[in-house]
Amino acid sequence: MGVNLSGLVESEQIELENLSGKKIAIDAYNTLYQFLSIIRDRFTGEPLRDSKGRITSHLSGLFYRTFKLLENSIEPVFVFDGEPPKFKEETVASRKKTREEAEIKWKEAVEKKDYEAVRRYSQQASRLTRDMVEESKKLLGFMGVPSVQAPSEAEAEAAYLVKKNMVWSAGSQDWDSILFGTPKLVRNLTITGRRKVPRKEKYIEVKPELVELDTVLSNLGITREQLIMVGILVGTDYNIGGIKGLGPAKALKLVQEKKTFDDVFSSVKWDFKTAARDIFEFFKNPPVEEATIQKQKFEPDKIREIMVQDHEFSDERIGSTIKKLEKTKGEKKQSKLEKFFG
Repeated sequence: MGVNLSGLVESEQIELENLSGKKIAIDAYNTLYQFLSIIRDRFTGEPLRDSKGRITSHLSGLFYRTFKLLENSIEPVFVFDGEPPKFKEETVASRKKTREEAEIKWKEAVEKKDYEAVRRYSQQASRLTRDMVEESKKLLGFMGVPSVQAPSEAEAEAAYLVKKNMVWSAGSQDWDSILFGTPKLVRNLTITGRRKVPRKEKYIEVKPELVELDTVLSNLGITREQLIMVGILVGTDYNIGGIKGLGPAKALKLVQEKKTFDDVFSSVKWDFKTAARDIFEFFKNPPVEEATIQKQKFEPDKIREIMVQDHEFSDERIGSTIKKLEKTKGEKKQSKLEKFFG
């Protein structure tokens, strides 16, 4: 879910081709949940499954979307969440309850043939299991794509990798990456293309968006610490809903007027279990680790084993994409040799 800074933070729309040659640390859970939400039957809301009933939407999205990035010479590094902070337990419990309630409403919507409600509630009921995560890591590895295990929040680790110049930017739909201090954030990276507008018979073209922290802070006239305050006032994963009556614009105005943490939070009513100061310090100095981005061996036979043999994806389609991957990797290798010897 993350913090909502829409309408406050400006982004620059770019083309996927603009990211060619760039290494991007992608928030893995955020991306997998996108695939679980989007890749569903239009009328029943059911995700893709194999003949054994195992969900495969995440594998389909991961395989084809990652291929699209590689085809555009983008180097993805998927960052997986670790242990969440203790004070996120309430949020985790709340999300579990929301999923359970959504599942009930989803079944009711199917019976009523209310397909818009089917889409909405089936997405809210999405679950990402440990088995799905482990299989996703394996598939990425066989595609030659590295993964990094974060000690805590993936957005924090991704931001750290950017600051250390190990990658060019973070990639996520959540604004939390900005609060964690990533100098650059790319949104819409794995959902580019034609998309239906919810509750409307209208389609839009979704393109990547680049957000640069220095530009954001300059435009708003605040520091990163003050941006964190704005995020906390609006509501984060650690204080869902934020301060009643404070949207992004009002929260920004309050921070601009009061300026300091003590003055800002002494002027609002704080009704959350976790102290505002604890959330602030977590965003400012989150748990991160020195990471080694290890090169992975491209293994077409292993890809087929997971996708075709284990989960019954079309051998023809998977094979066709593998051939394109082999061509892409071959061209990339040749380009490096030309640079070396040229």
